[in-house]
Amino acid sequence: MNVPPIPTSLVGEGQGGGFDALAATYDAAFTQTPLGRRLRARVWAWQERFFRPGQYILELGCGTGEDAVWLAQRGIRVTATDASAEMLAVAERKAARAGVAGRVVTRQLALEALAEADFERVFDGLLSDFGALNCVAPEVIARTLGRWVRPGGRAVLVVMGPCCPWEIAWFLLHGHPRTAFRRLRPGGGTAEVGGQKLRVFYPSPGRLARMLAPEFRLLRLWGLGVALPTTDAASLVNRRPGLLDRLDRLETRLAGVFPFRLLGDHYVLELERLSTDSGNGLDG
Repeated sequence: MNVPPIPTSLVGEGQGGGFDALAATYDAAFTQTPLGRRLRARVWAWQERFFRPGQYILELGCGTGEDAVWLAQRGIRVTATDASAEMLAVAERKAARAGVAGRVVTRQLALEALAEADFERVFDGLLSDFGALNCVAPEVIARTLGRWVRPGGRAVLVVMGPCCPWEIAWFLLHGHPRTAFRRLRPGGGTAEVGGQKLRVFYPSPGRLARMLAPEFRLLRLWGLGVALPTTDAASLVNRRPGLLDRLDRLETRLAGVFPFRLLGDHYVLELERLSTDSGNGLDG
């Protein structure tokens, strides 16, 4: 069976032992690259608007802890969870080096087991970045997220969408049509990570928002990786700072505009936890 490679942006952010072998190289492969820094900076700009010092935030699929440390440096307490013990070990070392270990609590937790989790509090907000939620069926997420966020709290979900023109074009040009259209297959696709097979789901933003209603109300939808390339195509920009700057500026103009916001490598949902039933509408 020809198993398509999992996108680099998903590596380290997901479910199970297959990611343990990748923990030591994830930051070099993505976080510390010019493209990775641009993408992460955009997510941090959204987080800075949504989360405030003194709050308690639950992070699902924390990977190597880059977001958890960034939030902790701004006075936010983070419970950072991941299925990979090695990813959590990297996150703990990173928090200690940054001097924020007291504000970052790590916990090994697979997203499939979120319904059985026993946290000590309901959180002020929830974060899941760079495709962690794609590693579990969206029905599982819809049943469990609401119980861990207080009414009025925000959830910021960065999810890989079903239609990414950058990915389609890249793999068609390289002669891999099955990989080019993997996100459009009903029921998701299969990838191999660290020698283990992983099921990957690609819910549309509209579908995911509807599944999270009525517990959550959609506030904003943004595209991420609309003009900026996927990590598979990162070689096009990592050594061309001028091109990266131009695409980054174009990303700023298109990220919130329909239909481009639906056509990125990821989309970003900002949601508000509701205490009563409410409508939740969206194109896509």
